[in-house]
Amino acid sequence: MDDQGTKESVLDLVVEKGPVTASVIAKILGLTTAAVRRHIATLEESGQIVAHDIAQVSPRGRGRPARHYVATDLAHQRLHDSYAEIAGKALTFLAQTAGTDAVESFAAVRSREIERKYAPVIRAAGTDPRARATALSDALTQDGYAASVREIGGGKFAVQLCQGHCPILAVAEEFPQLCEAETQAFARLLDVHVQRLATLAGGKHVCTTHIPVASLSKRTGWRHDSKRA
Repeated sequence: MDDQGTKESVLDLVVEKGPVTASVIAKILGLTTAAVRRHIATLEESGQIVAHDIAQVSPRGRGRPARHYVATDLAHQRLHDSYAEIAGKALTFLAQTAGTDAVESFAAVRSREIERKYAPVIRAAGTDPRARATALSDALTQDGYAASVREIGGGKFAVQLCQGHCPILAVAEEFPQLCEAETQAFARLLDVHVQRLATLAGGKHVCTTHIPVASLSKRTGWRHDSKRA
C-alpha cells in the first residue's frame, strides 16, 4: 500500500471506529504507531480529523492519556463525494450498456425506496398537511438535505419544501431522472400533486418543491399503501 493509500485507510478507520487511538489503528493496519501518527498529523492539518476528549475509564499509569480521534464534517463530505463519484460511474455504465430505459428503471426503484423510507414519518405526523410537510423536511435534514418549509401566502394555500443541500448532487446533475424520482416520491407520500420549481442540479441555489396544502386539507385518512411500493 502506498503512502496515499495508507493515509486513506487511516481516515477510513477514524470514520468507522472513532473516537479511536493511533495505537488501535496501527494494530489493525499492521503498522507502527509512529507511522500512523504521521498520517494522523497530516489529516489533522488538512482539517479531516480532530482530537476528541474522552473520559479515561481506568488509570493508564504514567504519561499522558492516549489521544482519541474523530472525523470532521469535511471528512464526511469528502467521503460522500467519493461515493457519489462511484454512483455516477455506475449509472453511466448502466446507461451505456443497457440504455436509458435501465436508468429510468433505476430511478423508479429509488423513488419507491424514498417513499418506503419516509412513509412512517409522514404517517406519524397525522393528517395536518403542514405538519406532514414539516415532518418530511425534518427527516430529509437528518439525511443531510438541509431542508426547511416556507409558507406561501401565510401557509393557507401552499408551502414550499426547500432543500439546501443534495448528497447526490454530482450524480443528479448528470442524471436528472433522480430528481424526478424524488419529486414523484414526495407526491405519493403527501398524496397530492407537487411541483418541483427549482433544483440544485439545474443550477439553482436550492431545490424547491411547491406543495398545495389547501387540497391536502380536504383529504382525510391519508395512509401509505404498501401495495403501491
